[in-house]
Amino acid sequence: MLYLIFLTGRCNLKCKYCGGSIPREMMPSEVTYSIKELKDFLSTDKNPSIAFYGGEPLLRIKLMEKIMDKIDAEHFILQTNGIFLNKVKKEYINRFSTILVSIDGRREINDFYRGKGTYDKVLENVKKLNRFYEGELIARMVATEKTNIYREVKHLLSLELFTHIHWQINAVWYPLEEWKNFRKWVENYNQGISKLINWWATKAKKGNLFGIVPFLGVLKALLGYKNNAPPCGAGKDCFSITTDGRILACPICADLEWNNLGNLKDGIIKKVEILEPCRSCKYFEICGGRCLFFNRERLWGEEGFNLVCFTVRHLIEEIKKIKDDIIKLYSKKEVIYPKFNNTTEIIP
Repeated sequence: MLYLIFLTGRCNLKCKYCGGSIPREMMPSEVTYSIKELKDFLSTDKNPSIAFYGGEPLLRIKLMEKIMDKIDAEHFILQTNGIFLNKVKKEYINRFSTILVSIDGRREINDFYRGKGTYDKVLENVKKLNRFYEGELIARMVATEKTNIYREVKHLLSLELFTHIHWQINAVWYPLEEWKNFRKWVENYNQGISKLINWWATKAKKGNLFGIVPFLGVLKALLGYKNNAPPCGAGKDCFSITTDGRILACPICADLEWNNLGNLKDGIIKKVEILEPCRSCKYFEICGGRCLFFNRERLWGEEGFNLVCFTVRHLIEEIKKIKDDIIKLYSKKEVIYPKFNNTTEIIP
């Protein structure tokens, strides 16, 4: 199992699509349970993986180090905005199987959403990491109104700093009225996805199979390796532990009753699953319902739900077109990704 551990609810940034720190009414700013309580809970799992989460987890580096020193894990994973990566000791960095760094593409796009100077600071720290770190280093994007998906992904790949690129569409948890025209954006986004897939396939034929997570994740499912439902594993083989010791299926909605599955003392006492209409959809075995929160909370109504689904269907159909070309050139070992749950959601 994978456990996302909130080290703090606080964040040092206030990105336009996020808002910064987690409200205290959702969870306390700081961890209120002991490391022993966490260790006792995780001891029931033979092969736990731990992902540090927030807020910004690197605001609590000492706590992160204590957990890594006292609890054995098959994989340690870090999701960070990258600002404080230079403050983590090399010995701890090298214990991470995967580090995901938030960056939204070109400097002007990233800094518009994440704050002036964040692009340069993040890349400065990532370059230092690349001198010694040998694990997965994933650029984690948010695709929002100013995003040109083709240009942003290609830009991040051109830096030759990241092993993989992943993104999520800024939909449903963000107010629909903040978008000028989401329908038009979806049309442009799908065109960009088609263009990017064709470029990716052309490069693959020349021997360069770039680590674009949604493309590889869909390809994996098309080869018969079904994605989880949802593909991130929320509530199935991935659980989040809040600062006050509650156990959630999905990390982004700690206040919702259906999402609270238990606590460190009592363990996981209930389950949560993807609902209809996703389970009856012909794409379900590939996309897994996309996202647990998206499946259950129809904040944008049926029209918004269908528009987001349209992006998923388009992605799958476009990967189908180039699937045979890829598998002729590469072994399953080369294309099956991810090898373990590394917190990438697979479906944008």
